[in-house]
Amino acid sequence: MADRSAARAALLSLAGLAVLVAPVSCGRMPGISHAAPADGGPPAPTSSAPSLAKLDPCTLLSPQDRSSAGLTVPGKPKTIGEARACDWTVPSAFGVTVTLDETNGLANLDLSDGKRTKKDVGSHQAVQVSGRRGTCAVLLDVGGGQSVQIDVNNANFADSALACSRAGDVAGLVEPKLP
Repeated sequence: MADRSAARAALLSLAGLAVLVAPVSCGRMPGISHAAPADGGPPAPTSSAPSLAKLDPCTLLSPQDRSSAGLTVPGKPKTIGEARACDWTVPSAFGVTVTLDETNGLANLDLSDGKRTKKDVGSHQAVQVSGRRGTCAVLLDVGGGQSVQIDVNNANFADSALACSRAGDVAGLVEPKLP
């Protein structure tokens, strides 16, 4: 857990620098972190649970979906901790990161920072977390101790309502493709 926290802190520091160069989400809003389950280990998806393993986060938004969401560039794959993710950055406007977290469901995420709003996105339960400085995340529960996280950062570090609108739009495009 200490190694994961140190790695996350390093990623957040680097992400802060990356935002100065190009507005890219770090994949997790500050304050949204993983918490270990009570037994100390991550929940293991069972064979009957839905699985994110076969999904590629960069293919969850088709060219038409990207256009609808205002994303003018293809996504770039990345890894955040142990989770697979994809970043889309619209220079001088905003960045979106979609993260497929196969080891942490909504119950395992620390959502203590930001304004939380429970909602449904399609057939999935979700939590929207509105942050400060133009950030927002929509976190979708896919069952089996897994989640999909859509993070948005506005380049001007303002207008969290706009960031939440964008995150909600992307969540609505991604959700039908989830197990």
